Amino acid sequence: MKSYSKIAYLAALMCVSLPASEALSQAPTGKVTVVTSFSKDVTDPFKKAFEKAYPGTTLEVQNRNTNAGVKFVEETKSNNQVDLFWASAPDAFEVLKGKGLLQKITITATGIPEKVGSFPINDPQGFYYGFAASGYGIMWNDRYVKANKLPEPKEWSDLAKAPYFDHVSISAPSRSGTTHLTIETILQGEGWDKGWRTVKELGGNFRTVTDRSFGVPEAVNSGQVGYGIVIDFFAFSGQASGFPVKFVYPTVTTLVPANVAVITNAPNKTAAAAFVNYLLSPAGQEVLLEPGISRLPVNPAVYAKAPPSLPNPFTDKSLGAQVKFDVNISEKRTNPVDTLFDQLITFQLDGLKAATKAVHDAEAALAKKDNAQARGLIKEARDLIAAMPITAAEAESPEITGAFTGAKEKGARQAELEQKWAAFAKERYAQAKTKAEEALKLAR
Repeated sequence: MKSYSKIAYLAALMCVSLPASEALSQAPTGKVTVVTSFSKDVTDPFKKAFEKAYPGTTLEVQNRNTNAGVKFVEETKSNNQVDLFWASAPDAFEVLKGKGLLQKITITATGIPEKVGSFPINDPQGFYYGFAASGYGIMWNDRYVKANKLPEPKEWSDLAKAPYFDHVSISAPSRSGTTHLTIETILQGEGWDKGWRTVKELGGNFRTVTDRSFGVPEAVNSGQVGYGIVIDFFAFSGQASGFPVKFVYPTVTTLVPANVAVITNAPNKTAAAAFVNYLLSPAGQEVLLEPGISRLPVNPAVYAKAPPSLPNPFTDKSLGAQVKFDVNISEKRTNPVDTLFDQLITFQLDGLKAATKAVHDAEAALAKKDNAQARGLIKEARDLIAAMPITAAEAESPEITGAFTGAKEKGARQAELEQKWAAFAKERYAQAKTKAEEALKLAR
């Protein structure tokens, strides 16, 4: 019995000690390469905190906008040198997941709920994880607004009104994953036709459509433009840094998680997994509260240390309650929606603004002198501006989505659609401008 017990003891000791030695041999060290759409204001504090928490590791940050980051991961998969993908747009992670470019890891963090608002925080299959919550809304420079005697907006439709003309900025959704989600939120919240009407009426008041999402809050912070359509943390970090800015969530908005994932065949999977777990740990979640970041943690307990001005989506159930955002719909029609925005707004901004200004002028005159015929012409003008070249069903159809695959034969079809949609917009904006100018003459 004694001999048997000794052997059993030694065997048990070996079984216990093997995993321990294996864990020690896999302690996170070395370089961790991350592709991210986040600015240095976000990545630098996390780099410093992670490297301090795990001595011997180095976080190398490669900054690309979301769409470019997805393409980079796809194009380099045969010789992958990237460990992590880190961005705000969940549909981008769905794209990578669908192409087998993300791998599962073990998460040790606790205390994180299943959902924020109505949206799941983590991928149910464990391919990517939410580390912060984000909502979309309107940011403005209070000094600019008061100096120009402009109103404070509450809803998206407010920004379409005449006083806001040439005072609003947005980034192109084709260049910014967060702006794509903002546009998609409006489309899902209001429906395809009404949503595009809202977006195009907003577009008529745009001063600029920027290439990067960072450009919008920077312009609002500095007072170069009055209002910006932004993801919430841009405004919160601006406020924390002392800029005279305010922010509002319109009724039609949503809360979605910003995510992180380990790339398939990551060169340093162990350290990459350690970074994900650090982001989700209480220490990592508290980094989100730094003034330069000011993002909404996904761990409710961390809000006890948050400034009172930071919204808490786990106690304020109204945040993001209006829209039940469907990431699958967003992912399916991402390319058509982004291309429609560019061909109808970004690249036709001058024509859209001219038509919108003519409508504003006619409506101002009509308010002083009513005219039934003029009212009819203005309605026709607004309907022309709002008109869409394709339906929601067509935007999700294989015929349309298949044109954006990047294949040579599909590229010709994509170019054909872009030209067709641009010509559609140009023609209708010109017609709208003519009708609004006729209405103005009748109202005088």
